[in-house]
Order: sequence, then C-alpha cells, then structure tokens
Amino acid sequence: MAESYQQLIQQVNQLDLPVLALDIPSGLLSDSGCALTAVIKATLTVTFIALKPGLLTLDGGDYCGEIIVRDLGLNTTALQAPQHWLLNRASINARLPAPRLANSHKGTYGQLGIVGGASGMVGAALLAGRAALKLGAGRVYLGLLAREQAPAVDLVQPELMLRPPTDFFATDLLNALVIGPGLGQEIAACLCLEQALQSHLPLVLDADALNLIAVHSELSERLKARSTATILTPHPAEAARLLATTTADVQHNRLSAAQTLTQQFSCTIVLKGAGSICALPNGTCYFNTSGNPGLSSAGTGDVLSGFLGALLAQGLSAENALLVAVYLHGAAADALLEQQHGPIGMTASDIIPAARSLLNRWVGEKNSKG
Repeated sequence: MAESYQQLIQQVNQLDLPVLALDIPSGLLSDSGCALTAVIKATLTVTFIALKPGLLTLDGGDYCGEIIVRDLGLNTTALQAPQHWLLNRASINARLPAPRLANSHKGTYGQLGIVGGASGMVGAALLAGRAALKLGAGRVYLGLLAREQAPAVDLVQPELMLRPPTDFFATDLLNALVIGPGLGQEIAACLCLEQALQSHLPLVLDADALNLIAVHSELSERLKARSTATILTPHPAEAARLLATTTADVQHNRLSAAQTLTQQFSCTIVLKGAGSICALPNGTCYFNTSGNPGLSSAGTGDVLSGFLGALLAQGLSAENALLVAVYLHGAAADALLEQQHGPIGMTASDIIPAARSLLNRWVGEKNSKG
C-alpha cells in the first residue's frame, strides 16, 4: 500500500466520527481477512452482493464494525449456489439434541472416553471431561497417561470415572472417544493414538493427537483410512504442522487451509481462531459468528473437545456435533462477556456452566415451539 494511502487511512481513523466502509474496509483483504499496514476501522460496513470471507475471519472482526449486506437487486443464489454459510443460532436450531424423555437413564446419553492428561497436563483432560459431563454425556471415562500425578478421583467432578487408557480399546465400553487434551508426545501417547485411529468409534482429535499425526506418517495414513466419523480441531499452528507449512501461510488463507485439511484427511474440521471455520467433507464451510477474545486463554480448546465428544456420544452426527459445539462454545463466552462487562479474566472453567445453561434453554425453546 502506498504511503499516501496509509496516511489517509490513519487520518480517517483519528477522526472522532462514525466511519462507513463500502464493500470492505480499505486495507483489509476480502478473501482472507488479513490486515495490511493500515486499515480503516469502520463503524459500519455495507458490503455488496454477498458476504466476503475476509469480513468474517482473522482480522475482519477488528475492523468491520456492524456488517450489512446489500444484494443490489441480484438473485445471488440463482447465479451461484453458495457453499459457504454463516454459523449462527438459526443454522444450529434443527441440529440440537432432542429433548430428553422421562423414561431414560444414563446409558441413554452415551459413554464417552477421553484420553490425555500426561504428566504436567492432567488439567487438560479434566477440563474436557467436566465439559462433556455438563453437556449431557451419560458417562464420561478419563484415561490419564500421567502415572505419579494421576488422581484417583476428580474431587471437583467425582462423577468422572478414571480408568487406564488401555481399558477403552479392550471392550465395547464407549460410544465415542476424544484423544488429545494434554496427551503429550511420548511413546505411550503414540500407542494410544494408534489404537484410537484403528477403532470404529466416532473420534475427536485435538492438541497433541494432531501434532503426532503431523510427525508420524503411519498415523496420518491410519487417519486417512478411517471410515468412521472423525473431527479435527486444529488451531493455526497445528493446522500448519498437518499441512507442512507455516502458521503465517495458514492465517493468510484460513478458508483454503480448512478446506485442504478436510480433503486431505476426509474429516470434519474446525480451524480455530477469530472467525473459526468449520469445513465439511462435502465442501461446505461455515464461518462461526459467536465468540470473543475471552476465549484466548488456556484450556478453552480442551472444553470444546469435551463438548464435541459429549454430542457425538449422544448420537449427533459429526457435522451436527461440530456446528452445535463450535457455536455454543462461542455463545457461552458471549454470555459471560455481557455478565462480566468484558473478556478479561474469562477462564475455560467459566465456559462450561454457561454452555450448559444455553443448551438447556435452546433445546427447551425448540421443544416449546414444536
């Protein structure tokens, strides 16, 4: 960008006035959301014909303000069938779990296993387990890899059942499996991941499970060979390792990175970050509209993996589990943002009860409307 344009943008941003951006704020790339050296900070962006990816992800949220679409009288869906959608409350309503019957029991709502919690990272697995319980899984088993540090019981959430990870693969104990929160990259982690990939369980792969797949080609090939539902939850650095590229390259084209991962591994993907992108194997992508900087704290990804596992264990498809969990995760943070007057100090543990409350409300509202 020429220096003269940079100076104009800086002058506009210094004005104590509302700023209207037409189509996209100057200095923001429409396809990627990457901010150039200087970017107009708009109060309102009126974009034409259709939404652009750059408005919805990466730096877009910091510069666009409120977004309004004007189609200029064109029937855009007739001109080109859309493959990219907003992920919002309306788009998840039909995907929510069904209301619970009076005649039900804990087995009705699934058995979830979570493998992780290596030495020094036990808390990651505990967060995932607590999140899964509070999102409705009937039973949650934790397989902790830590030996000396592994607790016999979670005193905060004693309903969690702690077992050796090997128990998860020896019987038909589970309906779904999460592997990765605090997993580490030792030999024991590799062996557990190999067994998980060979299983026929719906699977959530998070954190170090993704890093191990990026490093070990045999694990990558096992992932590609799976026919059962599999959800990957990389942040940009993990996505870069899986794609053998750099984090900067991923961030410069988040949509393309998410689509490439889906095609490469034939999995359902969420590329986390500002404007998380959910990519499905059929080529459809969703841009999440919920969430805020309060999620930029340790453990929130572990909570998301627990939400995903809980919904899979309750019988939701990988697509529905992903879209509901991602939107709910961000919406819970948005509710906390309002309650706490800002994002500072929001923790992963805070997200869990907020999400439970929202899910119960949404399912109840859906049921009351018939």
